[in-house]
Amino acid sequence: MEAQIRLLLLVAMAVVAGCATGGLAARSSQPGRLEGLRVALTHVDAHGNYTKLQLVRRAARRSRHRMSRLVARTTGVPMMSSKAAAAAGADLQVPVHAGNGEFLMDLSIGTPAVPYAAIIDTGSDLVWTQCKPCVECFNQSTPVFDPSSSSTYSALPCSSSFCADLPTSKCTTATKCGYTYTYGDSSSTQGVLAAETFTLAKEKLPGVAFGCGDTNEGEGFTQGAGLVGLGRGPLSLVSQLGLDKFSYCLTSLDDTSKSPLLLGSLAAISKTAASSVQTTPLVKNPSQPSFYYVNLKGLTVGSTHITLPSSAFSVQADGTGGVIVDSGTSITYLELQGYRALKKAFAAQMKLPAADGSGIGLDLCFAAPASGVDQVEVPKLVLHFDGGADLDLPAENYMVLDSGSGALCLTVMGSRGLSIIGNFQQQNIQFVYDVGGDTLSFAPVECAKL
Repeated sequence: MEAQIRLLLLVAMAVVAGCATGGLAARSSQPGRLEGLRVALTHVDAHGNYTKLQLVRRAARRSRHRMSRLVARTTGVPMMSSKAAAAAGADLQVPVHAGNGEFLMDLSIGTPAVPYAAIIDTGSDLVWTQCKPCVECFNQSTPVFDPSSSSTYSALPCSSSFCADLPTSKCTTATKCGYTYTYGDSSSTQGVLAAETFTLAKEKLPGVAFGCGDTNEGEGFTQGAGLVGLGRGPLSLVSQLGLDKFSYCLTSLDDTSKSPLLLGSLAAISKTAASSVQTTPLVKNPSQPSFYYVNLKGLTVGSTHITLPSSAFSVQADGTGGVIVDSGTSITYLELQGYRALKKAFAAQMKLPAADGSGIGLDLCFAAPASGVDQVEVPKLVLHFDGGADLDLPAENYMVLDSGSGALCLTVMGSRGLSIIGNFQQQNIQFVYDVGGDTLSFAPVECAKL
């Protein structure tokens, strides 16, 4: 059944940078053991003074690039060259080194502490930053970390368990573990695996294993001075801190407020939303152990319930397929079988003519009426997960309006090899990743007030 929804528009605006990252730390009764942290996240475009159209285009472009990178990683198929991709018309195969994440956290490294901003990535594990002396480093806005100036830096030996956890390592000497960490396209970081004291939300975290990268390639990295992996593997920050849970609540794209990231004991659904919590199991894929997979069972578009074969969104025997929840991709991508059914149901229930959304980078668009969209009827969109969990999305989480062209577009696209629940769909919904209990919980929350 169609619902009358007043669409919240992405307005043309300048996103103003907030105050310095604040934080809250909680410690257990056991000395030295960290129990919880609260960190503020900043959107990568927060300092750009971009218009609405620029924000949407940039997010859609980064999403295509990240999707391409993740599909290449799961399928093992190398990405096409730019010319080959253009000739084939394969948007999802463009090898642009971008889209490595959408949100930044402020942290410091070493003693004395050197501040920098890093991209958070729920799709990878390694924590790394650029280090002197650089063989090949990209430009960053803060000083490059110099390990020789820190009293707490130590290179990890080849015998370290963290060295064994690397997908690719090389021991030139017994006292140094060399690493190469790639992200599916030609983006990569290379250097020495080391241990260092990090400062997060004013809390010192000693002995964190990280990549001290002296050779780093990929334009997407220039959003920050490195990455903080929040994946499920042993090298991720969550795993290294021994935390069973983490949570984030992403504010709207047109909101100047920062988004809270809650680690450990602070990672709980807001009490105001306790009655509306939905929970679904997290699924493991041995071929991609870092990703947070969930079982998507079906979709509802307005009055149409879409039930697909169990194979449509499941992880295949070769490790491809499946559905991941990802903070670093803006657009949601669904395997073609599911996307085509969703697109057909959506187009049948919209009472607007089709429009070209190629300028924004989206597939399914409609011509908005000249009188505006306040009274436009948009079909409800609900994602049904295993365990009876329903992600009932508000219209602003799946429709965007380009006021310049008048195109009203769906922020869902088709894909092959992997499906992704993107961060547009996660706006103002708190997600709790219970990595100890293998569940994902979510509930609608005003993230700016959390």
